[in-house]
Amino acid sequence: MSNVTDNYPLSEKRPDRLTTPTGASWKDIDLQSVLDGTLGMSDLRIAPETLELQAQIAESAGRSQLAENLRRAAELVKVPEEKILEVYQALRPGRSTSGELESLADELESQYRAGRCARFLREAARAYQA
Repeated sequence: MSNVTDNYPLSEKRPDRLTTPTGASWKDIDLQSVLDGTLGMSDLRIAPETLELQAQIAESAGRSQLAENLRRAAELVKVPEEKILEVYQALRPGRSTSGELESLADELESQYRAGRCARFLREAARAYQA
């Protein structure tokens, strides 16, 4: 039985598992494909599944906080950039009330199914309130 960390780095040891959010293979991404229009910007983004694989490797290596960060990042793949920037601004000290952070957490959870990110915002709301 092999260790999950044996798959690191994924691009060398498990390139067959790496795809873009549109389903393109990681091995098919090259400059010519971008130039001729075969691949677009959505093909150059990371897929949530890839981040989960990275999280499993991090966890297996005893890096639980990194694994959690990668899993939150996987949730954010489906969140529009404008919303991510709004959350970022809201998390800056003194920019939001705990109620505003709670509201953003509810939105992330209900609209984007980003439960880990919502928990993070709620934790920040409690910290700011204290």
